Amino acid sequence: AFAARLGVAHASAVSSGTAGLHLALRAVGVHDGDEVVTSPFSFVASANACLFERARPVFADIDPVMLNLDPAAAAAAVTQRTAAVLPVHIFGYPADLPAFERLGLPIVEDACEALGAVHADGVPVGGRGHPTVFGFYANKQLTTGEGGMVTTGDGAVKARMDSERNQGRAPDMGWLDHDRLGFNYRLSDLACALGLAQLDRLNGMLADRARVAAGYRAALVDIEGLDLPCEDVGGNLRGWFVFVVQVPRECARDEVIRALREHGVASKPYLPAIHLMSFYREAFGHREGEFPVCEDVAARSVALPFFPAMTEGQVAQVATAVREVLGR
Repeated sequence: AFAARLGVAHASAVSSGTAGLHLALRAVGVHDGDEVVTSPFSFVASANACLFERARPVFADIDPVMLNLDPAAAAAAVTQRTAAVLPVHIFGYPADLPAFERLGLPIVEDACEALGAVHADGVPVGGRGHPTVFGFYANKQLTTGEGGMVTTGDGAVKARMDSERNQGRAPDMGWLDHDRLGFNYRLSDLACALGLAQLDRLNGMLADRARVAAGYRAALVDIEGLDLPCEDVGGNLRGWFVFVVQVPRECARDEVIRALREHGVASKPYLPAIHLMSFYREAFGHREGEFPVCEDVAARSVALPFFPAMTEGQVAQVATAVREVLGR
């Protein structure tokens, strides 16, 4: 049912988006000593999944408007050791897949935040045939509590992932024959049932998210210096996941979050730059200044309250608090 919705041949249900990224990277041949070009502005699982196979995530800077991996920066980061490119459809906005496809490298798409997004050519994110990973965590467009899905146009990739998610069991499902390394990455029947029920309601849930986002945009668009999520351009369509803004550069982001809390509005910094996390600093020597666009965006980003049942009054309450805190 999930594959049919996206117009792709195959889909494999998995226990999480992280598990899906791991299986997808293995399926395209990433292994020890390889490099994977990806975005530093993502949830950390995008990079961690590379390390599971002892490959190195090689970061490249992001586009300052769409906040996705910049194709030119990604191309410049490619070396002889590059085994794959892992673009992230950040905050549900479609990455420029045609540009990455021109690199001629295997692609794994991180669409864990992008269910419902559509490319400019009308193809849904996840429908181009590359292994594409969706997440079903509780805050996603569709939830199974925990869970995920990998779509692909390649039957061999599907067969490999189906086996490896199930402890490497042989293709004939022989109980005692495990002919490859595998993992416990299955999604439970109960979670699948919940997902199927949610899939039937997905259009309405996506529409509700788009409604809330439109309300926020109308309420906040005239605040000077506050950067809102980019509008859909060129035929691209966002699958709304969160509503993240960047506060004016003269404002201290953490102070804004604290002041919003005093106004009764919960918010959080989202997302931090992966390369500046302590593990990545220590493991790979990353430092400030490597990816200036990402670092600027990450330092100013605030996720505002966002959920499908949010009312106009609640949006107005948040918008009023933002104005008061920013002095606008």
